[in-house]
Amino acid sequence: MKQYRCEAKTVEGFIQQVAVSYLTRGYWFYVAGLVPERKDPQEVDAKLVAKYGITVAKKERARRKLAGLANMQYIRHGRFFLLLATHGQHPFFEEEAGQFRDARHVAIKYAGYAISHRNGRACVRIEREEYKRVKAWLVDLACRRTAEKLASEFLGLRYIAYAPVRQQLLQIWRAVNRARKEAGYERLPVECVRWKRPIVKPFGEAELEKAA
Repeated sequence: MKQYRCEAKTVEGFIQQVAVSYLTRGYWFYVAGLVPERKDPQEVDAKLVAKYGITVAKKERARRKLAGLANMQYIRHGRFFLLLATHGQHPFFEEEAGQFRDARHVAIKYAGYAISHRNGRACVRIEREEYKRVKAWLVDLACRRTAEKLASEFLGLRYIAYAPVRQQLLQIWRAVNRARKEAGYERLPVECVRWKRPIVKPFGEAELEKAA
C-alpha cells in the first residue's frame, strides 16, 4: 500500500486537493481544526489517520462505498487540518456529532478562500469578508495610483484563478474602472486580472495517489 500523504506544501495545493480531489468525489462532510502549538503536526496526522482508518486502499474504499460505509480523507497545511467524509456509516459521525459540517451548505474557509460544493461541482471563491476588504482597498486606490501601478497591484493578488474567483476579480476590476472613469483617468486593461489557474502537486514533487 502506498504511503498516505496528507501534508499539503502550499495553500494552492491545499485548496486544489480539497476542491478537485475530495469535494468532487463526495467528501462533503468535514471537521476543521488547528494543531495546537505544543503538539507536533506530524504526530497529530498519524493519530487521526490511524483513529479513523483513513489509509485503506482504493479497492477497499470502493467496497466500503457499495456496502453503505463512509470513506474518509485527511489533509493539513501548516497547522490547519480537515477531516472529510462521504455519505455512509462511520464512527466519525458519532465522534464528531454536532461538530461536522456539510460543504454543500457551509463552506470550508481557509486562507481567504471559501470552498464549497454547489450545483454538483466544487466551488472555490474568495471568502466574503476577504472579498469586501480587497475590493474596498483597490477602489480606494483607484484614483490615487497610476494605471500601471494599479495593474501591478491586481497582478500581485495571490488568489488562484478558479472561475468564481475570476468573476469576483472582474467585479473589482469593473468597480475600479468606474471610479477612474468618473474621475477622468485612464482605465485598466482586463489583462491585469489573472485568467489561468496553475495546476500544482499538492504534496510535493512525487505523483499523487488519487482519492477513490
